[in-house]
Amino acid sequence: MPYDLKSIRVPRLWGVPLKTLVSLLENGYSRKLLESPLIKEAGVDKLRALVLDDAPVMTPKYGKGRSMSAANAKETLSIFNFSHHPTLDNPGFRFQNVFDFATAYRNGTTNPVDVAKHVIKAIKASNNGKIPLRAIINSNEQDILKQAEASKKRIEEGKAYSVLDGVPVAVKDELDMVPYATSVGTAIFGKDNSASEDATVVARIRAAGGLLIGKTNMHEIGIGVTGGNPHHGVCRNPYNPLHHTGGSSSGSASAVAAGLCPLSIGADGGGSVRIPAALCGISGLKPTWSRVSEFGAAPLCWSVAHVGPIGATVDDVALGYSLMAGPDTKDEVSLEQPNVHLKDYLNDDLTGLRVGIFTPWFKHADNEVTEHCTHALKILENQGATRHEINIKNLDAQRIAHAVTIASEMLTAMNEEYGKDTSRFALDTRINLAIASTFTATDYVKAQQVRGLAIKAFMEAFEDVDVIITPSSAITAPKINDKALPAGESNLSALTEIMRFATAGNLTGLPALSVNAGYSEKGLPIGVQLMGRPWEESTLLRMGRIIDKATIKKKPEVHFPLF
Repeated sequence: MPYDLKSIRVPRLWGVPLKTLVSLLENGYSRKLLESPLIKEAGVDKLRALVLDDAPVMTPKYGKGRSMSAANAKETLSIFNFSHHPTLDNPGFRFQNVFDFATAYRNGTTNPVDVAKHVIKAIKASNNGKIPLRAIINSNEQDILKQAEASKKRIEEGKAYSVLDGVPVAVKDELDMVPYATSVGTAIFGKDNSASEDATVVARIRAAGGLLIGKTNMHEIGIGVTGGNPHHGVCRNPYNPLHHTGGSSSGSASAVAAGLCPLSIGADGGGSVRIPAALCGISGLKPTWSRVSEFGAAPLCWSVAHVGPIGATVDDVALGYSLMAGPDTKDEVSLEQPNVHLKDYLNDDLTGLRVGIFTPWFKHADNEVTEHCTHALKILENQGATRHEINIKNLDAQRIAHAVTIASEMLTAMNEEYGKDTSRFALDTRINLAIASTFTATDYVKAQQVRGLAIKAFMEAFEDVDVIITPSSAITAPKINDKALPAGESNLSALTEIMRFATAGNLTGLPALSVNAGYSEKGLPIGVQLMGRPWEESTLLRMGRIIDKATIKKKPEVHFPLF
């Protein structure tokens, strides 16, 4: 079957034209007139034209899969013993990673309290500069210092909870964390929405001693992938503050790239961990669907939602994943899964591993992006992996099915508030929700039929290969349109390019990792994506670490070393 994805060219809208379009879409009569071109533009007419006999697959659940031994699972965190310190050394810039903090705490170079004071100062500086970064939108100095003092005492007494004890970690404002409110990037929630309990992933990071430094910015309700937010301020890219971060976990990626923390928590319904990680020059993992508990995460897009770590290095991501993943009795769909493990993580010999590439898809990106991602593939080949050409059917139908699924679920999640007063939402959010309101029940069910076809297509490919490699985004971080601030804009052409390689992972639920693969001539980061079989995050992380080690890093324009 031929490759069927296409780039689109739609005018960028902001200001009066954007407001006018939103008003027309929210008016019942005029929306009826616009419905046909909107459906066509979204590709839903193609979905409606499909004749499918397959049963719908409502969630991408794979069952328990192949379980590693309990011994492998138990030994996972021992890889990250700070004395082992698996540092990524190369001649370029080095981010301060979790293991740098752990070592510095134990040799007396610094301590969690001093780091906490530097974090507080850095957050203020990042938000009060001439061009505010707006990575962290809510932090509690008293709480940060209280945590730091407890960590310092534990480390001094030799009773640290883990290698993460006292190390700064930021949390996307889509997840509950005491003592903060959860705004989900809106002006609607937050004031009276203080968390009474940590989300499970936050609780697990807290139990490991992570120094929770605050809530990070995000695209409103996670329905965009640039990082623009009129309520909390546009989140800016530390590599060039005039450019977007990607989204929707924009602040989580920006905070890591800016040095405010080596690890953060993000959420990914349509690339929202991997895209900002790629555009900000760091690493991010979307685990297998249901691998990480969704308890305490805002219920926005149930069947495509994933929580995952963003880190300065793949080592940071692997550690975060090891702490966050695993069954949770508070989230039923997480209960049936194999043991979390990182078997062979430190083994650089990739002999026997097969990398799949669907060349027309892989090359559907800017030349610079393709060039650097090709180099990443060569890095894997140099370590013994072999390259194999594959074919993935119905990618365009998958793209449309994902769009119908996530938009329909988000409209359902926001239906009460959206029905009360649409004007409280950002203009681009209102466009997306208005378009979602034109989708039918038949559209949604047919999208789930396509989900089944997508899972089948990828699993057939994985019979011949172990991972599939693509760019993370077809373009580098777009420039922020200052004329559109603070309200934002609609730029569907750029969104299509940014999301081209991300949404298949959400629709199928398969794990995917983004790793820095270099930089454009303008110094903007480029990410490469590795997708794997269900539950095989360890393979992606192992291969991603090899790419990470071999890629020379550049220092972000905005960066705050903490010791």
